[in-house]
Amino acid sequence: MSQGGHLLLVDDEPQILRSLRPALTAAGYVVTTAETGAAALSYLAGEPCDIVILDLGLPDMDGKDVIVRIREWSETPIVVLSARDLELEKIAALDLGADDFVNKPFAVGELLARIRATLRGRDLRLAGRASFRSAELEVNFATRRAFVQGDEIRLTPREYDLVRTLARHPGRVVTHKQIIASVWGPEATVDAQFVRVLVAQLRQKLEENPSAPRVLLTEPGVGYRLASDEDA
Repeated sequence: MSQGGHLLLVDDEPQILRSLRPALTAAGYVVTTAETGAAALSYLAGEPCDIVILDLGLPDMDGKDVIVRIREWSETPIVVLSARDLELEKIAALDLGADDFVNKPFAVGELLARIRATLRGRDLRLAGRASFRSAELEVNFATRRAFVQGDEIRLTPREYDLVRTLARHPGRVVTHKQIIASVWGPEATVDAQFVRVLVAQLRQKLEENPSAPRVLLTEPGVGYRLASDEDA
């Protein structure tokens, strides 16, 4: 059994497969490749995987449709590979159940860091932990208390709901739509500007320098995520 786990790489670009497979193998993953959405779904139906790396532009079907199909029966983490100019596609993929995305073209080091963060998030969810902890931030879900570098901070109910939502998805980007549903309710008609204002308020309490955040990070045009230890 590899140290990294079993990874399914779904992409039809030969240069991506040639460069990524050895890099992922060297990082300790057992790598299986699929060049179509149908091949990926067929493989996942018969073999468990620890994580799926999924290109949105596949020759036989839209990558978002692959996410929907996987999420019908599996919680396997999914990291999407996406072209830089498809911001709305990335948001849609996250809303449909992807765990994170990496822009094309990308650095292999960033992809590996995102994979590790996503797998840590999966492990936390499986463990059912009652708290989130990173180098800077601790959130205790049972007591609804938050600490920055060991010091408790006082949060309003909505500020806590926001930090809880992000901490429940460690290492993952949470979209504006997902935040609104979690903080204001699934039926709320709240503009994304309300999210930005709430984030700004929370940063005043979480960040040493709110204008240069290190804890609550922005994914421009998409949403927010809590920094992992590797972001440092």
